Amino acid sequence: MELLKIFRHQKECKHSKVSPQEDFCYCPDCGELIENRWYITRCKCCGVKIKASYKNGQVISSEKFCHNCGGKEFEAEQIPKINCIDINYAILVKTVINTNIEDFTQSWAENSTQSTIKLLTQT
Repeated sequence: MELLKIFRHQKECKHSKVSPQEDFCYCPDCGELIENRWYITRCKCCGVKIKASYKNGQVISSEKFCHNCGGKEFEAEQIPKINCIDINYAILVKTVINTNIEDFTQSWAENSTQSTIKLLTQT
């Protein structure tokens, strides 16, 4: 029973409730700021789009070689917005944005009981 508790707490949030339509959004499950990044893989030789996948923290091609020219080298390209043409080739990577604020300015106002607010009279 103790081992089950240990393994339950080590799960990472998959951010499945974060909408892919938003650029930045807070995850409703864990509360972290998430940035949605779209990637497309292309053949380095001819530039044809190849379906992408995400493994071990890297965007890679799902295919072992290009179906157009037979090349084996691919490059991942980040695109700012997804369109209907690229939806079959693109992959969404949800990245956690660290929001550590180290420098900040603080100000406050002190109440003084010596002065009273006087209303102006209307003439």
